Amino acid sequence: MGEFKPSRRTFLRNTAAGVSAMYASDAFAQRNNGKKVLIVWGGWEGHEPKQCVDIFAPWLESKGFEVIISETLDSYLDRDLMMSCDLIVQSFTMSEITGEQSKGLLEAVKSGINIAGWHGGLADSFRQNTEYQFMVGGQWVAHPGGVIDYTVNITDHEDPITHGLSDFRMHSEQYYMHVDPINEVLATTTFNGEHAPWIDGVVMPVVWKKMYGKGRVFYSSLGHVSKDFQVYEAREIMQRGMLWSAGVTI
Repeated sequence: MGEFKPSRRTFLRNTAAGVSAMYASDAFAQRNNGKKVLIVWGGWEGHEPKQCVDIFAPWLESKGFEVIISETLDSYLDRDLMMSCDLIVQSFTMSEITGEQSKGLLEAVKSGINIAGWHGGLADSFRQNTEYQFMVGGQWVAHPGGVIDYTVNITDHEDPITHGLSDFRMHSEQYYMHVDPINEVLATTTFNGEHAPWIDGVVMPVVWKKMYGKGRVFYSSLGHVSKDFQVYEAREIMQRGMLWSAGVTI
């Protein structure tokens, strides 16, 4: 009999399981002891910011991070707090940010404090603040058809954030965005033109990472509501993205 060769799908699934098992270990959590994450949530309640935070905050704590949860953008005014963090996770859709709050956040990230987020909580936060959008690397502008079925395509199978994952389906908002060409794109989606014929065939970034000054920035457009993270790949990508942005080797 010839040598058994697993299919690519089987290989990728097993690889993804191996990555998940690695960062589920006690040794992995101990390695992160001393790292601090500030989670700031609020804004439009339709995106279920608290429910989403309730998914990821306990997970980060289980990985050894000290997690501080805030419901106010005034946290960005506390320079000592900001500079003590390894990662900021923001879930704050729409709303407004003051000049001083914005300055505190942007200067922290530019100095090397990292940031991560999902969907409108990071890329539809402060629509009038273009420097903030410059940091994030994109801004939501539409979701044609509202909540629909669509496919997310993994475009970088070597990056640790997406390694071992296959293309997957979502039933949610398919974000159409204005994006920064500097982004390192890890996953995309293609619009079919059913709800806006002029964008038929447009390939849109879904997951990316980039730098803003010395800070690592991670973004995923997935996560319109908390149940979206019941999709294994959507949740796995967000978890790995937070680890990457926190400077954790995965």
